[in-house]
This record gives sequence, C-alpha cells and structure tokens, in this order.
Amino acid sequence: MAETPDIWAGARLVTPARIGLPRAGASLATSAQLAFRLAHARARDAVHAEIDLPRLVGDLAGLAGPGAPLVLDSAAADRQTYLLRPDLGRRLSASFERSLFGHPSELVVVLADGLSARAVQDQAVPVLAALLPSLDADGWAIAPLVIVRQGRVAIGDAIAQEVHATCVLVLIGERPGLSAPDSLGAYLTWRPGPATTDADRNCISNIRPEGTKPPEAARRIALLLTRMRRRGYSGVALKDEAEAIALKDEAEAIAMTGEPT
Repeated sequence: MAETPDIWAGARLVTPARIGLPRAGASLATSAQLAFRLAHARARDAVHAEIDLPRLVGDLAGLAGPGAPLVLDSAAADRQTYLLRPDLGRRLSASFERSLFGHPSELVVVLADGLSARAVQDQAVPVLAALLPSLDADGWAIAPLVIVRQGRVAIGDAIAQEVHATCVLVLIGERPGLSAPDSLGAYLTWRPGPATTDADRNCISNIRPEGTKPPEAARRIALLLTRMRRRGYSGVALKDEAEAIALKDEAEAIAMTGEPT
C-alpha cells in the first residue's frame, strides 16, 4: 500500500513549531516525545545557568568601545532568589560602588543575564560588534559597558540614573521557549527614571541566528536610537520603522535594477 504523503513537510522547513507530529496510535511517536523532552530540558538549563563572566569579559575586550566593562550585581543574591523575587532583579545591590561610574554620558549599554545567560554569551557580542562602530560614527557619547548578574530589564533604568545617561540600551536573555533557549532581547529607553514603565520602552526581540540576526538587530537599534535622539522620547509613541524602511529600500532596488538587494 502506498504511503500517505506528508502534507506538513513543506511547512516544517519554515517554522520550528511542532506541527504534524508523528503518532503511534493515540500517542506521540517516541522520536517526537524525546525531542520535546530535550527542548524542555534545554529551556530549564538556560533559565538556571549562570553567566560565564570571564568568557564574556574576554569576548567584549575585542570590541572597539569605551574601555573595560563594569561588572555589577543586582539585589538578588543568587539565582534562586532572582527567580523567586523579580523585584530584586530590578535593583542594584546596596554594596555597589558609585565611584565606578565616570562622567555623564548620552548612552549606557547594559548586558544582563536575564532568563537566559546563554543568549547574552552568544548574541550580545555580535550585536555590539555591528552596533558600536555606527554609534561612534554618529557621535554618541557612550559610558563604559555594564554587565549585571541576576538582572532584569528595569535595572538599566537605575544604572542610567547613576551614570546620568540620557538613554539606556539593555541587552538581556529572554525567557526560553521550547524552540529558542538562546534568544536575546534589546530594550531601549529614553530618559529612564523611577516612574518609567514598559510602555516607555522599545523592544527588539528574538535576536539569534534563527530569528532576528545580530547585524539586523544592530541596524534596527541604531535606527531607533537616532529617532529617540531626534524626537526626545521612546516607547509606544515611537514605532519601530526599521522593517518598513527595509521594505521601501527593497522596492526601490527592484524598481531600479529589477533585482532585490
């Protein structure tokens, strides 16, 4: 008897979603069940993993940027506390030295482990390698890079206030999914303060080779920063027009040459 065609084969080529999974009777096939358990284990490992600080500092040392990174801790003393008390991950440890911060800057870049230290280890350096030269060319005054252990997005607000920065960019490990344990998020906030909410931020998510690739993320971050500087605000009032600009450029290239860029 002829085999039934796999109608899902084409769709699986363009999505990591679990669609059309093979079955054995009323149950999932062993291969699909094992693949699910492996993905779940990887997501759990990503949440509990600690950042490899020497490796990250070493990787950042090769970037053309503003000096050696500063290493700080949030008010969450350890990983377990961080996971149970999100509020502590938004505050700096009471023991940090304010003398570490130098002169006021226009922009401070914060790297936080978040819920996936692996994402920061793997994606942050490629993003910054593409981003920092363009910011330097645009004349941004950038504070030394800051690495925060056990940090959440809002800890960037506290750091920006300490360094008197006009804008903060937080690169942070996102909550792992069953298809992406290494996804990085970029959060940009103009003039952050105690009353800042998530509505005041702009976010670029799913930064990884299989999602928003680091060079593309860097381009979008640079565009958002330029528009924030020009307009003096961030958040829901400032839309990310990077995709629209890219589509416009593609259309113009096709109109001129007949071929996409």
